[in-house]
Formats: sequence, structure tokens, C-alpha cells
Amino acid sequence: MDLGIAGRKALICASSRGLGRACAEALAREGVIIYVNGRDEDRLAQTVSDLRQNGFDAHGICADVTTGIGRDALLAHCPDPDILVNNNAGPSPGAFLSFDRATWLSALEANMVAPIELVRAVLPTMRERQFGRIINITSAMVTTPRPHMTLSAGARAGLTAVMKGLSLEVARDNVTINNLLPERFDTARQEQMAQVAMQREGIDYEEARRRQVESIAARRLGNPEEFGAMCTFLASSLAGFISGQNVHFFGGSYPALI
Repeated sequence: MDLGIAGRKALICASSRGLGRACAEALAREGVIIYVNGRDEDRLAQTVSDLRQNGFDAHGICADVTTGIGRDALLAHCPDPDILVNNNAGPSPGAFLSFDRATWLSALEANMVAPIELVRAVLPTMRERQFGRIINITSAMVTTPRPHMTLSAGARAGLTAVMKGLSLEVARDNVTINNLLPERFDTARQEQMAQVAMQREGIDYEEARRRQVESIAARRLGNPEEFGAMCTFLASSLAGFISGQNVHFFGGSYPALI
């Protein structure tokens, strides 16, 4: 299947590892020029090297997307991407009453304001060229919030609402905005969540991982390559009639009808 995006440029935030890297690799396989990003200079350099060794046109930008300086650096290297993949590390889990004002503001800055700022920066040129694909990697917590994940649910639900409204305005210009909502993918995030469960439940690592798998209808963790493939399809020329959607990536575990 020709996805029609060879030669397009993609800016993928937080893409030196995990789901962001999976998206970068999948886009690169379709001939997209990719700009990968991370805060760890060594890890980022290794990711770019790996991609180039596979013959991909890859560029690295070491920057913290949460900061204005970091976002400026991203846009200096790739000011007019055809594809923007918003991604960032999620807030730490915890009890609601343990989160003070500063913690809430930090979560909102990282997982709501930062992606909004990047969308504001790239949207005008996307509309002018009559092609743009914006994909926000959010979280299953947006539609299935849990008590210990209120920071993630709140910040990302806010982003989702903003993007839904915006998607109605820009669809006429062949600019689509969609959200990917992952749960239980085999990445460092699930390693972190296993550690949290160990402390909260008084269990060992093996039991924590077993419970993660048992919570998924598919009875396995998601493969990041599966996630990258969906991201790439939503970025393609074939996905121009899909916008304003939340794509649940739960391994069949999403409990609601709609």
C-alpha cells in the first residue's frame, strides 16, 4: 500500500525511544524525512545513527519540548513539518491529595500547553499547503481515568478537547488532527508503572508484570511497532477523511461502546 507521504517531513517529539521512536521508524520506512527529538543527547545520537544505518533520512534535535527554548529549537530545525507527532513523558502516578498547585501546573505545561504551542506554530503553513497531519500521543487515561492517574487524565483530556474543536475548523484544508490513546505497551513507561504497583501493592516485579498482562483482553502487552504503524497510517494521504478521533489502543480492553 502506497501511503503517499514519501518526501514529506515529520517532526516527532520525544522520539529517541519508546512509542515515539516506533512512530519515527514507521514513518521513515514510508520515505518520510524525520526529525527525532529527545533530552538525552547520547540516546538521541544513537537513535539517529540507527535510523541512518537503515538508509533513512533522519535528523536529531536535542531539546526539552516542555520548555519554550526547547520548542524553539525544534522549530528552528523543522519549521514547516507536514506531519507533527506530539508526544511527551507522562506525569507520575500518585494520590490526588499529594498533588499541589505546582505539580498540576507542571503536568499541564508538559502534556497540554506544550503540544498546543507546537500546533499553533505549524498550523498556518499546513493550511496554506493544503496538507497537514497532527497526531497527539495521549493516554488511555483520557477516556478511562483511574484514581492514581488524575494528573495524566486531566492534562491530556484538556488537550483532547482543544484539538477536537480545532479539528472541525481545519479539516476543510486537508489538515487532520487525531489522538492515539495507548495502554500497556511494552515500553519503559510500563516498567515505571510496574515499579509503582510494587510499592503500592507490596508485590514483586514478576507479579506486577503479570497483572499488567492480565488486565489486557489480548493477554499481552502491545508491541511498539503496532503503534508506529497506526501513527503512520493516520499521517498518510489516505487518512484525510479521519479527523477529530480518539484511537483506543488497549488490546481490546476499552470497556465502552463509543
